[in-house]
Amino acid sequence: MSLFRKKAADASSMPPPSLPLLALELRAPWEFGAVIAAWPALKRAPLGDGHSVIVFPGLTAGDATTAPLRRYLEFLNYRPLGWGQGLNLGPREGVLDNAKRQLQAACDASGNKVSLVGWSLGGIYARELAKDMPGLVRCVVTLGTPFAGPHTSTNAWRIYQFASGRSIERETENYNLPEAPPVPTTSIYSRTDGVVAWRGSIQAPADHNPHTENIEVVASHFGIGLNPSAWWAVADRLGQATGPDAGWQPFRRPKVPGLHLVYPDPYR
Repeated sequence: MSLFRKKAADASSMPPPSLPLLALELRAPWEFGAVIAAWPALKRAPLGDGHSVIVFPGLTAGDATTAPLRRYLEFLNYRPLGWGQGLNLGPREGVLDNAKRQLQAACDASGNKVSLVGWSLGGIYARELAKDMPGLVRCVVTLGTPFAGPHTSTNAWRIYQFASGRSIERETENYNLPEAPPVPTTSIYSRTDGVVAWRGSIQAPADHNPHTENIEVVASHFGIGLNPSAWWAVADRLGQATGPDAGWQPFRRPKVPGLHLVYPDPYR
């Protein structure tokens, strides 16, 4: 099969979310509102060890959108950092180099590895940084990030091309996006995502890195970074021990009352 036909087949087998799902993105503000009701449970997440966490925003978004998550992580004793590059309009000239410098500076300042959290397109940055500089990265957590499907499996690829001024097809050819970074890597996704086809956020098992996993939550794409079940999952993953002999464990639905049932059964 030619490369062109293979791409066409991949695209047809992973269509973007339907219009009804896209319309359900309007529920995003209510997801953030649910944090108030879930706060007693969220406070019971394991405390962090004080290491730095860089949080990357999604397409056309900035650090203001990740501020609530970063404040939660600060409450849990982490040192969260925004990406500090204004609106995320794609990997324009200098963007990835600036992200690498920030990662290096954060490691130098703390003397420890840094965790990377990315929302949507921000998760692509987190994954690729971890591939380029794995010795500086503790773990990677992505939220609704489309790394495993064709660009046509999202409802945002035209917005990406308009905002970045780049061809998304040519951009993706420069990277092996489905490949997992060589560090503990978690993809948090939702089957009710109205922007990204959920199968495009599924990390396939990686022989070179057994510490990869997928966590399903019930969330919108615009709300997944503000969703209490996603927050708990992020906190749980950041609190995992890392290293070859650290005893890393995959995510288990919490036994905290009110939280156990919000995670769909991964074996259903």
